[in-house]
Amino acid sequence: MTATKKILIGLTSHGDLGGLRSTGYYLPEAAHPWQVFTEAGYTVEFASVAGGEPPVDGADLSDPVQRDFTERVDLTATPRFADVDPAGYDAVLFAGGHGAMWDFPTDTALTTFARDLYERGGVVAAVCHGPAALVGLTLSDGTPLVAGKNIAAFTDAEESAVGLTEVVPFPLQSRLEELGAKHTGAADWQPHVVTDGRLVTGQNPASSTGVAQAVLTVLKN
Repeated sequence: MTATKKILIGLTSHGDLGGLRSTGYYLPEAAHPWQVFTEAGYTVEFASVAGGEPPVDGADLSDPVQRDFTERVDLTATPRFADVDPAGYDAVLFAGGHGAMWDFPTDTALTTFARDLYERGGVVAAVCHGPAALVGLTLSDGTPLVAGKNIAAFTDAEESAVGLTEVVPFPLQSRLEELGAKHTGAADWQPHVVTDGRLVTGQNPASSTGVAQAVLTVLKN
């Protein structure tokens, strides 16, 4: 595949945390990879499930990276996954945030985009709840992308620790394991990044920078 020096960051459009409060994409999980990718000379673009301005959660503007991101990146009119061409990108990174648990698994445009990018030699990455994008992602032969792959994701223990096990539609770690993924986890909230070929995954917000760095390593090779 011909390198484009462009990376897409995928965002949830779901803003309701099971009626408890608002949610969305988790700002640091978009901002920190954006910084890593742009500093490495990549053009970073964004897409969301529904298009338009995605809901945001977890903002901490005392973090200079998040502050810089909110000042420099315009997300008021993101395209939908159906409106972006996978041939235009070297990689996609699905940011987390609890909202992803509701709309990533069932968005066929998202899964089609990621499958096409992966099967033409691109890198698929996801962090925290972003691996919800992998739940519905099958290859052209019908096998789940994660089957037999080493992965990380927000753990069932972490979901329990934040008190949302009964709120989310399903436990992410367990669902990925049911699809044949070989999940490994670190202690709660500790960074943990797993690379298996052209699939890069991270456990939690603390893994965001490491996931982006691992994507760059795979692209270099």
